[in-house]
Amino acid sequence: MKLFRKDSQFYKQVFTLALPIAMQSLITVGVNMLDTIMVGKLGENSLSATSLANTFISIYHIFCMGLGMGASVLVSRYWGMKSKHDEEEADASVALRQTVALMLRLTIVLAALFAIVTAIIPEVLMTMYSDEPEIIRLGSIYFKFSVVTYFFLGTSLTSTIALRSVGQVRLPLIVSIGAFFINLGANYAFIFGKFGAPRMEIAGAAIGTLIARIFEAAMILGYLFFVDKRIAFKIKDLFMSTGSLIKEYIRISIPVLISDGILAIGNNTVAMVIGHIGPTFVAANAITSVTQQLSTVLIQGVSQAGAIVTGQTLGQGSKEKTMQQGWMFFGLGIALGAVSAFFITAFSGPIIRSYDKVTAETAQIATQLMLAISFIIIFQAANSIMTKGVLRGGGDTKMLMIADNIFLWVLSIPLGIVAAFVFHLPAFWIYVALKFDQVVKTFWCVFRLKSEKWIKKISTKS
Repeated sequence: MKLFRKDSQFYKQVFTLALPIAMQSLITVGVNMLDTIMVGKLGENSLSATSLANTFISIYHIFCMGLGMGASVLVSRYWGMKSKHDEEEADASVALRQTVALMLRLTIVLAALFAIVTAIIPEVLMTMYSDEPEIIRLGSIYFKFSVVTYFFLGTSLTSTIALRSVGQVRLPLIVSIGAFFINLGANYAFIFGKFGAPRMEIAGAAIGTLIARIFEAAMILGYLFFVDKRIAFKIKDLFMSTGSLIKEYIRISIPVLISDGILAIGNNTVAMVIGHIGPTFVAANAITSVTQQLSTVLIQGVSQAGAIVTGQTLGQGSKEKTMQQGWMFFGLGIALGAVSAFFITAFSGPIIRSYDKVTAETAQIATQLMLAISFIIIFQAANSIMTKGVLRGGGDTKMLMIADNIFLWVLSIPLGIVAAFVFHLPAFWIYVALKFDQVVKTFWCVFRLKSEKWIKKISTKS
């Protein structure tokens, strides 16, 4: 068991995948941060409403990540099988396209469900997060202009993950850069009424995001359908027969969707707890959440690289090499967590001060939350790279589904509720309680990795 080895080829492979993914995530978070600052200029109610509305939309985002990462387990394994150039190659090629077809079908269905709910009961959704009438009103306006966004967000996100699984990481990065400037310009124009556009304030933020998502979907899907030669997926393949793969897809991919979906609901419950603590706490959390996302972009990149590298290595039939890489990924997680903690500690002050319209109480709570995040991030980095990367890439999706949700629902959420509403603890301890599953899950990952039971056989047919 060595956490660090002199294996330049391994680190080169990991960061060749991880850095473009991280850069894309960084751009996305940067857009969100600029959105938050822009909306924050309208006041704390607008800032809180946008943050809480996006909390619900993030449930859909996490579901789509589950669909995409579930499919990625299969896509990366099948891509590894193709590279062996044996009798499995033809079957692997078909299975690749079948996996993407099933993924996109489920994404569209899920988008329709979220769009219907958002359009019909926006006020009800907002009351889950806040009791403040003005925040509910503003959040409902944001929802109204976000209904169509689900379709573009979901299809581009899942397709991006599939393309990454076969090594195509540059295009999504380029598209994200374009979306960054489109979103930035559209938000500025529609929030504040610049360049001849109407001043729409919080609705303008939703419209700016929609325009950027349309651009992303057009570019990513256009490449997947008409240019890509690795997956070789065409529009007609959306309607291809997938019966031979359904059982295998359900066995491997669906547990990821269920796990991430239940986790999304759990994280949403955490947001509800935060929302009912009070508007000041909500505003402080909105400030710190962007910082947390910024500090984890490289961790997310390495996590996705972990799933891809593990799947491809196992597809090539090398179990011993997979175990060595697993421990090295764990070592990377600890190192990246420590770096992220340093980043948060060093830059929390300037970031909080950039929100010049918030109250002194909000800034004080945000400072406590930043300190708590810097502690939790060390554990979060290590277990995320294992659960969302290595163990998932090995096909251990059922066990991860069980473990992730037990730690969240049995441990973190009850602890957070007790800390906030029974003992009325300071913000630091409330956040640590709400995220304590990250600590426990890190130690569980060590035992699971060591057992080797996470390495599962995956076939091209049910």
